[in-house]
Amino acid sequence: MLVSRDIEPADGIVIERLGFATATGERVRGVLARPQTGGPWPGLLYIHAHGARYDIGADELLGGRRALLGPLGPVFARLGFATLMIEMPAFGTRADPNECARAKALLWRGRSLAGQMLGEQHSAFAWLAARQDIVAGRIGVFGISMGATLGYWLTAVEPRIACVAHLCCYADLAGLIEAGAHDLHGIYLTIPGLLRIAANGEIAGRIAPRPQLIGIGDRDPLTPPAAVDVALDQTRRAYAGADEMLTVVREPMGGHAETLAMREATLAFFGRHLVPA
Repeated sequence: MLVSRDIEPADGIVIERLGFATATGERVRGVLARPQTGGPWPGLLYIHAHGARYDIGADELLGGRRALLGPLGPVFARLGFATLMIEMPAFGTRADPNECARAKALLWRGRSLAGQMLGEQHSAFAWLAARQDIVAGRIGVFGISMGATLGYWLTAVEPRIACVAHLCCYADLAGLIEAGAHDLHGIYLTIPGLLRIAANGEIAGRIAPRPQLIGIGDRDPLTPPAAVDVALDQTRRAYAGADEMLTVVREPMGGHAETLAMREATLAFFGRHLVPA
């Protein structure tokens, strides 16, 4: 539920600083960057990263982070998109209680922190889609690292999302365990029994035939190449007959960070799939 909204012009774009409240009454900070004029606009739900930077949260939209070439919120706004980011549990103004405490409490109750995050992101998407100045049928999702995983998981279960671009967090989860790389990921990602339900590449494959962009660096310790190969094989099988809707940017020398090729591909991807011809 929206409880506050402040609007301010900023260097040729408009920033909306939003306050939401969860069903339990917890306050959630949101930021939306949009063009100054025109509309209705295509929308983007941008899910912030982790990076053990619990202080950043929703500030990633306008301030960026180390894993990015630069802030994307203003870039998206100047390209004609209205981009929303909400602050997730354990980050920014929600840092207390911390990630570990939140995850343990939820797991003991038979739930998960990832599940809570996805639920809140789904509510953010629904709020964005209901705005009169947004083209509801042209909303995409973007994220890097933690935001990437939550981005394609959300898109897999919400058919109204038009497309998704995600960077630096795509691999087969069983392969991560075999490589010993699973502990590099935050405890938020722990979902008991997930591997008995679906592999990660299969989850991403549920997005087909909607457009999907996957950005990966082969030197990223969080996504070892062997685990990426397994996931890609699963996702590509789901896109059989719709291969043109799956874009893969794989950087042999790339690490856990956005590259120039990823940035260019992402902007072109959203322009192609969300902006009317």
